[in-house]
Amino acid sequence: MASAELQGKYQKLAQEYSKLRAQNQVLKKGVVDEQANSAALKEQLKMKDQSLRKLQQEMDSLTFRNLQLAKRVELLQDELALSEPRGKKNKKSGDSSSQLSQEQKSVFDEDLQKKIEENERLHIQFFEADEQHKHVEAELRSRLATLETDAAQHQAVVDGLTRKYMETIEKLQNDKAKLEVKSQALEKEAKECRLRTEECQLQLKNLHEDLSGRLEESLSIINEKVPFNDTKYSQYNALNVPLHNRRHQLKMRDIAGQALAFVQDLVMALLNFHTYTEQRIQIFPVDSAIDTISPLNQKFSQYLHENASYVRPLEEGMLHLFESITEDTVTVLETTVKLKTFSEHLTSYICFLRKILPYQLKSLEEECESSLCTSALRARNLELSQDMKKMTAVFEKLQTYVSLLALPSTEPDGLLRTNYSTVLTNVGAALHGFHDVMKDISKHYSQKATIEHELPTATQKLITTNDCILSSVVALTSGAGKIASFFSNNVDYFVASLSYGPKAASGFISPLSAECMLQFKKKAAAYMKTLRKPLSESVPYEEALANRRILLSSTESREGLAQQVQQSLEKISKLEQEKEHWMLEAQLAKIKLEKENQRITDKLKSTSSGQVVGLAQENASVVNAAGQEEASAKAVQEPVHGTNLIGILTRTSDNEVLDVESREDLIKNHYMARIVELTSQLQLADSKSVHFYAECRALSKRLALAEKSKETLAEEMKVASQNISRLQDELTTTKRSYEDQLSMMSDHLCSMNETLSKQREEIDTLKMSSKGNSKKNKSR
Repeated sequence: MASAELQGKYQKLAQEYSKLRAQNQVLKKGVVDEQANSAALKEQLKMKDQSLRKLQQEMDSLTFRNLQLAKRVELLQDELALSEPRGKKNKKSGDSSSQLSQEQKSVFDEDLQKKIEENERLHIQFFEADEQHKHVEAELRSRLATLETDAAQHQAVVDGLTRKYMETIEKLQNDKAKLEVKSQALEKEAKECRLRTEECQLQLKNLHEDLSGRLEESLSIINEKVPFNDTKYSQYNALNVPLHNRRHQLKMRDIAGQALAFVQDLVMALLNFHTYTEQRIQIFPVDSAIDTISPLNQKFSQYLHENASYVRPLEEGMLHLFESITEDTVTVLETTVKLKTFSEHLTSYICFLRKILPYQLKSLEEECESSLCTSALRARNLELSQDMKKMTAVFEKLQTYVSLLALPSTEPDGLLRTNYSTVLTNVGAALHGFHDVMKDISKHYSQKATIEHELPTATQKLITTNDCILSSVVALTSGAGKIASFFSNNVDYFVASLSYGPKAASGFISPLSAECMLQFKKKAAAYMKTLRKPLSESVPYEEALANRRILLSSTESREGLAQQVQQSLEKISKLEQEKEHWMLEAQLAKIKLEKENQRITDKLKSTSSGQVVGLAQENASVVNAAGQEEASAKAVQEPVHGTNLIGILTRTSDNEVLDVESREDLIKNHYMARIVELTSQLQLADSKSVHFYAECRALSKRLALAEKSKETLAEEMKVASQNISRLQDELTTTKRSYEDQLSMMSDHLCSMNETLSKQREEIDTLKMSSKGNSKKNKSR
């Protein structure tokens, strides 16, 4: 398939390449034609230039000729002017000469007239030729410019097409190379796939043989051992105990715990919201401490005072639901019976919201009708009334879906199994809608609070109450957002976990079958528990923690000792290398000393024999001091004669040699002892440093463990403080509810006392009337 696509792509590219090549040939032909036309126009322009040069030369010659004729006319005029006075004087005598001059003059005039006309005609021709030449030259130049621009454009088009053609060729070559590489890779992959298919066929054949043998064995066992097949009937299949999925149960309990925490936060925020709303009704627009509030607000305050009896059961229902999800149960919709209780509590809270909604809307209308209410505040109140309607509608929608989810645990036919995922998705959408409504309420109430705080009649009590309501609304918004995101993140898991039950996806038939299955599961667990052997007692946690710390410190010390041993071995190897080095150095020095002694003895032999003997003995004593103790002991008993540049000194070296040796031994022993002492101190310091390093590492690990325990204790303390604050809030709410109940009971007792007193009075009147009747009867 991939090769066919590549071949089709390559054919398309080849067709485009052939089209571009044909267009390139046409453009090349057009460019060649335009180049030929431009060359012909250039030749015509060259010929016109040549004719123009010829006409220019003729013009120059004519102008020169005209100048000559003009000069000749001037000469003739001068001669005529000179000949006229002479003619007057010799008129009589020269009639013939005058006639001759007149004839000459007429000839000259005619000649001059002809020359003038010819000159005029030539000037006209020259002007016309010049104008025509200029016109032709302008036309040719404009045509040449247009042709040059066309040629440049054609050349640019040709260059662009050539560049595109080269890029296309290069791209096609690259694509061809890539396709070749890809084809080679595909061929290689095809070979590997063939090999794999062969291997898979072999494995399939082996598996088929194995499975056929197992199938025959299983069928024989089933036919012999199994009395009936309970998976055939759904009623019996629902009683089968599913495989225990401890991970699923722990995850469901964890999710239920998170949901419980979110519901607790939501319940606390709802309690605060309703309580502070009740306080605000008694403050604004009329303070109940100064003046009496309206009967509507009194009734609304009375209803809001009962909010705890409707809100607290939500937390209790969620707590019971969380406690019903344990590790030993199977948690699906058919087994979560406590979800029905939570749904009932939510329904009662919805009834409470429906009951207080008209009073809330009328209370906002009273605020709008108040003289303190501005137009901006009235607009905010209208927005809040719309938001309250939306909030009640969202809770009703949520209660509808929760009641649908509670149906499988009570009425199996109330909700089809195929609709579970749809209902769960709609629950998530309703929670997101609740979050959006609470965001709108928070925004509009914050705007309303800022407007009310700017009023001149705003008291500190009203500002504080508004801030409290705003904080409770913000808490509601954050709690709604958390629970909506939590449900959206886990809705896929909820949908996937619905298949957890008997035989994967077949599910339960009724809540009774689910209850029977759980009883069977408990019996099976008890049976398995009896089969298990008792385990040996485990080590207590405190002892294990102490042992772990000791083990950590011992491992640290062991690591430190191993590191110290490694360092000592490295030092020993270095010292041995240095020892071998210095032994070689000593041997070389000894050889050099022997050579030097030999050279000195050879040199002294030439001077004197006595000096040679003394010098040799002195050198021998030096050699014996360097390494040969026996020879030095023999040499020190004899006198030594030493010579130098000053002279020859003779001295007895018995005591001096002994002093020198004793001094050298003392120095040697002192330095050896000092070296031993320093090495022992160095080893002691190394061991102490390693020990301290191990202790530091152990202490750092203990410090890290202590910090972790500190963090856990801080978290526990934080949770405890939150629990304390929650319990304090509960205490205050319960105290208020108890006070309300006590006041109601006192009112009830008062009413009962009044009724009792009335009944006593009636009894007394009846007694009096009965006594009067009895007296009347006696008198009668």
